[in-house]
Amino acid sequence: MILTAAAQAASYIHFKDLGLDPVALDLGFFQLKWYSLAYIGGILIGWWYLLKLLDQPGAPMARRHADDMVFYATLGIILGGRLGYAIFYQPQLFLEPIKLLQLWEGGMSFHGGVIGVTLAILWLCRRNGLSWLRVHDYVACAVPFGLFFGRLANFVNGELWGRPTDVPWGIVFERTGMAVPRHPSQLYEAGLEGLLLFAVLWFMFWKTDARYQPGKLVGTFILGYGLSRYFVEFFREYDVQFDGTFFATPGFHMGQLLTIPMILGGLYLIATAKKRRERVEPIAGGPSIA
Repeated sequence: MILTAAAQAASYIHFKDLGLDPVALDLGFFQLKWYSLAYIGGILIGWWYLLKLLDQPGAPMARRHADDMVFYATLGIILGGRLGYAIFYQPQLFLEPIKLLQLWEGGMSFHGGVIGVTLAILWLCRRNGLSWLRVHDYVACAVPFGLFFGRLANFVNGELWGRPTDVPWGIVFERTGMAVPRHPSQLYEAGLEGLLLFAVLWFMFWKTDARYQPGKLVGTFILGYGLSRYFVEFFREYDVQFDGTFFATPGFHMGQLLTIPMILGGLYLIATAKKRRERVEPIAGGPSIA
């Protein structure tokens, strides 16, 4: 199948013909890349949406807490994402601290970012006496924005491409060194982790009482992300540093193994959410919602 696809590569879309440039703005002395804009856009739009959620009755924190959280969550994303990448994918970076600090060279782990943001939320909630699980619920609803923009940036960069395929929408990524069409797995992830997951959480927040069941929304998020990532990894090429190892086996990619705790944790949070249901005052002095 792969040989046939290679012979017919001319009939497929070539990434170089899409005219995509990783650099959004080049002033000579300064470059702004789409990857950076994806992080900035995801954080700012996620913050804006979080404020919309907090405007609803029964919010677990005030506007001032959300403003503080943006700062700490950003640190958690950057530090956790980079350290997670080094731990899970490139341990040798710890032997070259300078390269570890070169964030502009790429290399961020979503799982590490999740840990970083979680620690930031726990610290903020403990400091302000907030319900950490309910705050997680609200923040989880805003995260898909960053996932969507991040995966689009991966596509624009021509990185994290998929496995060889003969599907009509296959794309030839010249950076692979082979004229073989591949799955645009970055777009699959943008659709599942970004658009679909946002739609599910939007419905649960606005059309159900899920936000009054601590852990249900964040549980849905980590379960949805875990299942989406595990599924897409079957179409995504394994990381080159794992070539010839156990982690190059479909079903056991590093990205898939790291989703297993997320899937189990998400199922647990969803299954036990009703037991944690809280009585929340939607309007000060008004009747409680049981």
